[in-house]
Amino acid sequence: MPPLLSFSFSIISCMSILLFSLLCILSTGPLGGVEAATPTVKVGNTSKVDDAVYFHLYYGQSFKVIKNSFDGKSYLLIQNNTKMATRTKYCTTRIKSFVVPLANYSIDTDYFPVSFFELLGLLGFLKGLTSGSVASPCVLKLYNEGQIEIVNNSEPANLSQFTAHFIANTDRQQACNFATFLPSGEEMPLQRAEWIKYLGVFANMEVRANHVYDSIKANYMCLTKVVASKNTSFKPTVAWMGYSDDVWSFTKDTFKLQYVADAGGENVDNSISKVTYNVSEPDDLEAFHAILCTVDVVIDETDTSDPASFTASTFLQYINMEDQSCLAFLTNQSIWRHDKRVQNSTNLDWYDGAVSQPQLVLGDLIEAFFPSGNYNTTYFRNIAKGEKVINISPEMCDRDISTAMEPSMLPC
Repeated sequence: MPPLLSFSFSIISCMSILLFSLLCILSTGPLGGVEAATPTVKVGNTSKVDDAVYFHLYYGQSFKVIKNSFDGKSYLLIQNNTKMATRTKYCTTRIKSFVVPLANYSIDTDYFPVSFFELLGLLGFLKGLTSGSVASPCVLKLYNEGQIEIVNNSEPANLSQFTAHFIANTDRQQACNFATFLPSGEEMPLQRAEWIKYLGVFANMEVRANHVYDSIKANYMCLTKVVASKNTSFKPTVAWMGYSDDVWSFTKDTFKLQYVADAGGENVDNSISKVTYNVSEPDDLEAFHAILCTVDVVIDETDTSDPASFTASTFLQYINMEDQSCLAFLTNQSIWRHDKRVQNSTNLDWYDGAVSQPQLVLGDLIEAFFPSGNYNTTYFRNIAKGEKVINISPEMCDRDISTAMEPSMLPC
């Protein structure tokens, strides 16, 4: 046999042996033994990622795979009624395995949007929290009733009792049952909301997740079309801004800028040369004041330990402007903050419900830019008109926690 042909034949033979070995492993599991192949199990429903960028889904007959770009991990989700579920376990730097649907789970409450679980109807499986700091009345109610326990997250061993522990902080050390859930890392409002499909895969609830996201997206897109169809050439100039240590900054967050554009506003930072201004420096202060004189609507996101005490007077004190006669947003009484719903003074529903239901955020901003006077905002309050915060408490849970929460659709 010619040398080249012999070499090719050897490669083909080796590849055939490797392929046969792989099939044997998949059929018998990693423990070995010659057994009949595991019967295929049809996945009853599937999801397709349409808008989100940072996760991808793949489906097999008895398993599913989530590729998460935030932590660089692949999550192998194995159906619980297969041999693979008892024989296959991964916990490496690049792949983890879970048996689905999850029997129970816990969450790290640091900026974690539990509203996604509510929309899917999964609160009954939530058994652990790392703190009582959540902006969900129904989760607080479950905690008060003793159905959810507080677990110290400084020791990963404390969390090993749960099938999965969902986190938003990718920098911390992760145990084998940790799974990253980070919708707030996406750059667009709808991309963030589509992470409900991510959770749906863990619970075998793709049909429900698809329904919720499709409804939210349809409502959101309908609202943008209504705004675009308005017969007006006026677009209010909007400054989404925050103050810290003598410095005012205009937002650079893409999703916030997109919200403004979709609600019919014009972002102020599209026309300025820089986004930060140190008001302790005269030149910066003068330039900052000049910009404010062109603004119609302000969205203030200055951090505070006591949102209830943050008023229009607080804002005006921080901008340090004696002659306020040019401020259209003051004349029009249009100074907004996204801290209308808050639990325990620090946990804003802006970081929870607003992530999973962007159509409500868009509805709020449309009212802020084009006031009708007959729409009650959900997440934003107008401090120029003295609007107060709403303190979230367990008593505010007015629904059956065992069922899914329907997204709030706005008239369109």
